[in-house]
Amino acid sequence: MIHTYPAPAKLNLFLHVVGRRDDGYHLLQSVFRLIDRADTVHLTLRDDGRVVREGELPGVPEDHDLTVRAARLLQAHAPHGAGVSIRLDKVLPMGGGLGGGSSDAATVLLALNRLWQVNLPRAALQQLALQLGADVPVFIFGQTAFAEGVGEILRPVSAPPAWYVVLTPPVQVPTAAIFAAPELTRNSPPLKIARFSAGMGCNDLQPVVVSRYPEVARHLEWLAQFGEARMTGSGACVFASFATEEAAHEVLRRLPEAMQGFVAQGLDRHPLFDCCAE
Repeated sequence: MIHTYPAPAKLNLFLHVVGRRDDGYHLLQSVFRLIDRADTVHLTLRDDGRVVREGELPGVPEDHDLTVRAARLLQAHAPHGAGVSIRLDKVLPMGGGLGGGSSDAATVLLALNRLWQVNLPRAALQQLALQLGADVPVFIFGQTAFAEGVGEILRPVSAPPAWYVVLTPPVQVPTAAIFAAPELTRNSPPLKIARFSAGMGCNDLQPVVVSRYPEVARHLEWLAQFGEARMTGSGACVFASFATEEAAHEVLRRLPEAMQGFVAQGLDRHPLFDCCAE
């Protein structure tokens, strides 16, 4: 039997770099908003204890695939012999700042937590997720989140209903290189969660990416005609928010043929939110 689950994208409504730890990791503040654009994860349970990826993911060896690593990480808590075959239908661009790989891994953890009857509570599953990457825990957290630390300190925050136009420049932006850039601002004043409102802040990584990737700059400039446009994560995708679905689609209809993008609705909760207990 094949079990099928969504792995939704995220947007960083703002992203500030507020410092740097002694180990080199950057201290961040951000608000993560899930959207209804999603990869699809197909899981087939096995009883031979193997975790197998079906199909290829260009440039990602199986042992480096976050979904495979996620399943193997959870196996330590699963009954003897628990295994799974994993197949992905990728919609979200790699290197786009939408968190696709992290979301795929989180969906595997959430789904197998129930399918394997592991039943770890959310906080424990978030701790496992952090071993896979700083963006993975927020998908386990499963709701709009004010993030601090390296992205692992998460608190719920409300955001108004919104529709987003998301543009996908045809480039992959390497996150590590952007964070290592000497020109990156690393001392943004920390914000208080109580002061958060949609549209506040900025993305501190955006000037670095724009200076290095003209395509990102071009997409931002076009979208800025219709609203406040900003980049998500370390790029390359850019977005603007709109109050209604029709307003968002009207902007997308004007998109030049040389550009690609989509409209997505903001989600208050992850579709698999109920797959683990609090």
